[in-house]
Amino acid sequence: MEQKRDQWGSKLGFILAAVGSAVGLGNIWRYPYLLYSNGGGAFLIPYFFALFTAGIPLMILEYGLGHKYKGSTPLAMARANKKWEWLGWWPSINSFIILTYYSMILSWAVNYLYFSLTQAWGTDTNAFFFNDFLKLSSAPFDLGGMVWPIFFGITALWVINWFICYRGVSGGIEKLNKILLPTLIGIMVIIVIRGATLPGASLGLNKLFTPDWSKVMDPKVWIAAYGQVFFSLSLAMGVMMTYSSYLPEKTDINNTAFMTAFANSGFEFLSAIGVFGILGFMASSQGVGIDEVASQSIGLAFVVFPKVFTMMGAFGKIFGVLFFACLVFAGLTSSVSLVEAFSSAIIDKTGMDRKKVVTLAAVGGYLVSIFYATGAGLYFLDIIDAFINSYGIVVVGLAEAVVIGWLLGPGQIREHTNAISYYSIGKWWDVMIKFVTPTVLTFMLVQNIVNEIKSPYGGYPSLALAILGWGVIGLGILLSVVLSKKAWKNNSLENYK
Repeated sequence: MEQKRDQWGSKLGFILAAVGSAVGLGNIWRYPYLLYSNGGGAFLIPYFFALFTAGIPLMILEYGLGHKYKGSTPLAMARANKKWEWLGWWPSINSFIILTYYSMILSWAVNYLYFSLTQAWGTDTNAFFFNDFLKLSSAPFDLGGMVWPIFFGITALWVINWFICYRGVSGGIEKLNKILLPTLIGIMVIIVIRGATLPGASLGLNKLFTPDWSKVMDPKVWIAAYGQVFFSLSLAMGVMMTYSSYLPEKTDINNTAFMTAFANSGFEFLSAIGVFGILGFMASSQGVGIDEVASQSIGLAFVVFPKVFTMMGAFGKIFGVLFFACLVFAGLTSSVSLVEAFSSAIIDKTGMDRKKVVTLAAVGGYLVSIFYATGAGLYFLDIIDAFINSYGIVVVGLAEAVVIGWLLGPGQIREHTNAISYYSIGKWWDVMIKFVTPTVLTFMLVQNIVNEIKSPYGGYPSLALAILGWGVIGLGILLSVVLSKKAWKNNSLENYK
């Protein structure tokens, strides 16, 4: 007999958890720079076009599949058609891989939250981050030594992930998001208000939002818009399908997908205002242009912003605490969703008790994460993350759209979501799933492959790219196929309403 499936305590709890998964570190440190470098205000045209033609349609697809077939990603795909079960396992495995290095980035944020109390990074924030803090080794296979502050941070974060998911969906994940997500938004609002009122903030904001209409005709800008929408919504990672499987029978799938997407976009836009207000202050204080201080990814969070906080004097300490608390909270709401995406798949497949599976997953993930606490951790992160995003997640999203759109038929998902939603989606959704989304993702995939052939990623040695890049992708596919051949326990493949 199939074990009773967890459920969200409320629709609000589900929405907060879904938004919490979508709102992550990329919203804070990637989107603002992407908006700035791809036409400013003009970028919003391809961005919202991508949101409506790919982001929301794929969100409805994943919500609909998870809810209709009442299972984690591999179980939902297997119930739809057994031969596509492996396609459900791949994103679940990818979520586990992402989680192993995501905990390292969160460990950085926790450490910098502590550093911000005394501004321990000093005046040369670049040297402090790469040399004093990361103790970066010379090459990917030169592990160097164990970096203990990062190690202890990883340990603490895995304990938190374990504790939250151990308590279940409504008792752990939902409660966490009900506390952290409103707190995160509140902190970001404070950062935005203060950032936008700093001397020189207008310099950054004007640069950010002044439209460069010539960029709208650049295909690369459109691909950047689709990529941001696709990655920032936690699509093709096994999260949204799993989360929607915990919804009650009668729920509003279509409206919830729109709400999740718009809430994520709103947070991105809010982050951009705060980030470029602060960068405008920095540029104005140093008498340089925005181009010389604008940055993205880890450079923005752990090199540029600490320098800004130092320039702010006493208030910079408060601002630093708020900013790095923001990073920690955004990361935690995303990391627990990755734990759940993987654990739920194992629970469904084996019939094992949730607490046992979550414990084993946490211990296994923690042991892998320890390698990221070495001097080579940044190299591992850079290569694996690039390949997972460029190939693993893109191919999964493309395959989902093709399988549902052309082989299983999008009509059955659309009819299911329409029957339980306040308003219906029309056949435009079928067109998006069958034609638009696959076309864009195929173009992204081909572009990534061509770029990799022309210039191997990051200038790393071929062996490092082969093992940490292609090797990790290949391992994910192999494990997906192997797991799909195993029998489902407790007749869970057939026993569902």
